[in-house]
Amino acid sequence: MPFAPFSSLSVVPASIPSPPESSFQIGPLTIHYYALCIIAGIIAAVLLTNHRLSRRGAEKWVVIDIAIIAVPLGIIGARIFHVLTHPNFYFGPGRNTWNPFEYGSVWAIWEGGIAIFGALLGGAVGAWLGCKWTGIRFWTFADALAPGILLAQALGRFGNWFNHELFGLPTDVPWGLEIESTNPSFPPGLAEGTLFHPTFLYEVVWNGLGVLVLLWAGHRFRLQWGKLFALYLIWYSAGRIVWESIRIDPSEVLFGLRSNVWAAIIGVIVGIVIFIVQTRRHPGVEPSPYVRGREPEIADVESQDNSSDFVDVSEPPVTVEAN
Repeated sequence: MPFAPFSSLSVVPASIPSPPESSFQIGPLTIHYYALCIIAGIIAAVLLTNHRLSRRGAEKWVVIDIAIIAVPLGIIGARIFHVLTHPNFYFGPGRNTWNPFEYGSVWAIWEGGIAIFGALLGGAVGAWLGCKWTGIRFWTFADALAPGILLAQALGRFGNWFNHELFGLPTDVPWGLEIESTNPSFPPGLAEGTLFHPTFLYEVVWNGLGVLVLLWAGHRFRLQWGKLFALYLIWYSAGRIVWESIRIDPSEVLFGLRSNVWAAIIGVIVGIVIFIVQTRRHPGVEPSPYVRGREPEIADVESQDNSSDFVDVSEPPVTVEAN
């Protein structure tokens, strides 16, 4: 995509610098900040979801049982979706498709390249399986998770900042993002020092605000039966349509729109459909976070300190009748 020279650091009095390093070494291991951001997001989502789910009456940390299935499938789905929507990155002459020990393979998730919409699809399958295993209602879990997903996405976007990737159009706003001209993603034809819209920061702010909106709306309107998750889909996808539209990284274009814009539009539609359908099907409140018949058994503990609580379970005395 060709660009005319737009702005430079010598003109703009302020800007956001990109981090000097995207990784660090611990012995022979290379630790990528991108991965740490993703891990931090997952941990934050698990902690927030556990708090919300336990307040609904579920056993504490049952979220772990669901997460051990949902998280791996979510990551797999995110990578597959990214690869399928960016085929020119990984397939074709001169591309390293399968060798994970060289740059640019389909396996190298640590280099960046996951798609949240793929994560939602893969994670939904994993969450459904986890809920079937634990007895938690799927929509109860989805509602408890909704603010945590946005929080995880906000933290995960910092990984794009560390990787110097997925920035937007050239700009001269004071919060423009600095990208080195040697970066492979730097558009040809632009002057060194050109600033770009920090789309990662826009999503961080939008998602962070969304966490507050979902927490407020869920409490104020008592949104259950998947309606809070539907609101999450609408909120996130609506913002993503805007941020995705100003990004300049290569992407498959379908009918004039980037593939992720189409995915975001579908996300808004799906969210609206879920909200309408669940409102009509379930006008009341959820009776329990568990599917009927799957509630955990609570054992009654007999007290030996209070004689009034003691129950004599010994055999009755034998009565000898007189002849």
